[in-house]
Amino acid sequence: MDAVSELLGQVRARGAVFRQTIMRPPWALRMASGAPLTLAMMARGRAWIVPERGEPVAIGVGDIAVVRGDAPYTVADDPATAPAHVVTSADYCPTAAGIEPAGGRAGGTCEPPGARRGGAAGAGAGPGRADAVEGAAPVLVSGAFEGRGEVSERLLRALPAVLVVPADGGPYPSVEVVADEVARNRPGQQLVLDRTLDLLLVAALRRWFDDPGAGAPAWCRALDDPLVGGALRLLHEAPERPWTVADLAAEVGVSRAALARRFTALVGEPPMAYLAGWRVTLAADLLRETDQTVDAIARRVGYANAFALSVAFKRLRGTRPSDHRDPPPAWRATAGAGAG
Repeated sequence: MDAVSELLGQVRARGAVFRQTIMRPPWALRMASGAPLTLAMMARGRAWIVPERGEPVAIGVGDIAVVRGDAPYTVADDPATAPAHVVTSADYCPTAAGIEPAGGRAGGTCEPPGARRGGAAGAGAGPGRADAVEGAAPVLVSGAFEGRGEVSERLLRALPAVLVVPADGGPYPSVEVVADEVARNRPGQQLVLDRTLDLLLVAALRRWFDDPGAGAPAWCRALDDPLVGGALRLLHEAPERPWTVADLAAEVGVSRAALARRFTALVGEPPMAYLAGWRVTLAADLLRETDQTVDAIARRVGYANAFALSVAFKRLRGTRPSDHRDPPPAWRATAGAGAG
C-alpha cells in the first residue's frame, strides 16, 4: 500500500449526515460547530465559502468544496453578505425569528431566513429534491463526518482551510445522484451515505494530489520519485523500525548523502524529521481511536517508551499525549454542519 492509500484508507464515515437546503438570497450562515470536515456541493446556483482566514472561494454546480472545521467559516450567496446567524456546538439550531428549528437524529441543521430545508439523512425530513424546486433558487447539498476519528490527523493537518475540486467529469458521484439519495428514505440509506461521503472525499483528494499546481503536500508528489518514493513507503510501512538515514539509503540503493539531499529537496524536510512527524501523527490517531496506554502506543510507532514519545509530541504538537487524548466537546449534537 502506498502512502496516499494508507492516508486515505483511514477515512471512514460513520453516521454521516447530509443536508439539502433551498436558499432565497440574500443568505449567509456562520458555521462554528467544530465538525472536523465537511463537504459542500451546489445542485443549483452558486455560493461562496468564506474561511476565517484567507480569500473567499466560489463553488458552482457540481464542484466539491472540502472545508476543514478547525475554524469557523461562512457559507453565503455573496462574500459581502453578513451572516444572520451563528451555528455552534452548544446551540446548533437557535430558535429565533425567521429560523425553523430542524430536529433530527443528531440535531439537524439551522436554516437562515428565506431558506427551506430539503432533507437530512435520518432526520425524517420530507422530500426536497432539487428538481422540485420552483424557479432558480440555489440548492446546497452538504455532508459532514461525525467525529474526528473518521479522518486522520495527518490529512486534516495537510489540507488547506478550503479545497475546491472543479466539476469536470471526475470519477465521483454527481451532485444529482447525491441529492436524490439524500431526499429519499431507502433501506440501507445510512450505509450508502457513509460510503458516498468517503468516496467524494477520496476522489477530491486524489485529484488534489495529482495536480502539481494545487499545493498538495510535497510528500504526496515525492511518491512518484523512484528513490524518495521508495523511502517514503518504507517509513510508512514500518515506522516502528529504528531507522537511520544510512539504513534507509541502503534499502533504496543509494548513498546516505544522495538520499538525504534528494529527500530534503522533494519533501521539504530531512528523512528523520519526516519520520518523527509521521510517528507523532500515527500516535495522535491511536490516542484518539484506542484505549492503549501511551507506552504501548509509543512502542508501536517507534519510540522506546512513553517519555520519548511525550518529548517528541510536545516538541511537534505543543502538548502532551495525555492532553491530546482528551477529546474536545463532542459535536454529535451538531451533525450536519456545513449546510446552509
